[in-house]
Amino acid sequence: MISIIITAFNAEKTIEQCLNSILETKYDDYEIILINDGSKDKTEEVVQLFASNKIKYFYKENTGVADSRNFGISKASGEYIAFVDSDDYVASNYFDNVEKYINNNIDIIKRKGIIKKQNQEIQITGAIFDEVSGEEAFNKLCFTDVYLDTLWSYIFKKDLFEKNNLFFEKGKYHEDFALIPLLILKAKSMVSLDQYVYYYVQSENSIMREDNYNKTIKKAEDVLYQFDNILKQTDSYNLEKRTKENIRIYCTNAILLKVKELHGEKQNWYINELKKRKIYKNIKIRNLKQLVKKLILMINIKWYAK
Repeated sequence: MISIIITAFNAEKTIEQCLNSILETKYDDYEIILINDGSKDKTEEVVQLFASNKIKYFYKENTGVADSRNFGISKASGEYIAFVDSDDYVASNYFDNVEKYINNNIDIIKRKGIIKKQNQEIQITGAIFDEVSGEEAFNKLCFTDVYLDTLWSYIFKKDLFEKNNLFFEKGKYHEDFALIPLLILKAKSMVSLDQYVYYYVQSENSIMREDNYNKTIKKAEDVLYQFDNILKQTDSYNLEKRTKENIRIYCTNAILLKVKELHGEKQNWYINELKKRKIYKNIKIRNLKQLVKKLILMINIKWYAK
């Protein structure tokens, strides 16, 4: 069985479409674990309109999405776990071919999504492959899939979380960026399918949520924390040298994105933190493209620091 975990906070306008999209699929071997994370609107009233034995509903005080997801994992009965955001929805083929890979005991099943923005639909591309090890899967994805760390892309074996003691860290942003690579690297097997099964909704409201500069600063602080933690954890993993280099490149690309989101003293502080970590050393020169990228990185850090 697949346990689909949905965390909802003030989702009264979107949760109905989200739930209906799952309930209307033809697949039957699943449950929905819906955690109301202290909503102040009518989310609970909307959910109560659904008379379905597929939905297990829990209300808890607001502690954030990371803690709520961990709560959902603890309540899940399924051998496999998937995550759906309450403001998104799934396609009718969401469960197609999943049973085949579950029966083959695959640790992680990756599919694709579609960005839904007003009247536009943009397909998210990335590497496609049949069964490989988690390490090989990471190496295939880290340079081809800009949505590698989107939780909704994956169906995970539940024991990947439990046996490796890998869970979402409460109180930190970028928890998906921090956790998903570790889960992939711990997987014995993984597939990435050419199936578009998820609608990732980017509304005007979701864009506006990013306008709080204090939140931007906290995200910058947290991404550095997550960067250090990923490198610390994977240093103890039994991985090929090339994989460890790719992890450093992947993490470096992520923390560089925050530079332009900051300004003034905070930007200078962030640049100094990057310098302390000597991140330009993380770009390994294997070809001309990477040489150019490394030179641009070194120049940009000096330019931003002026």
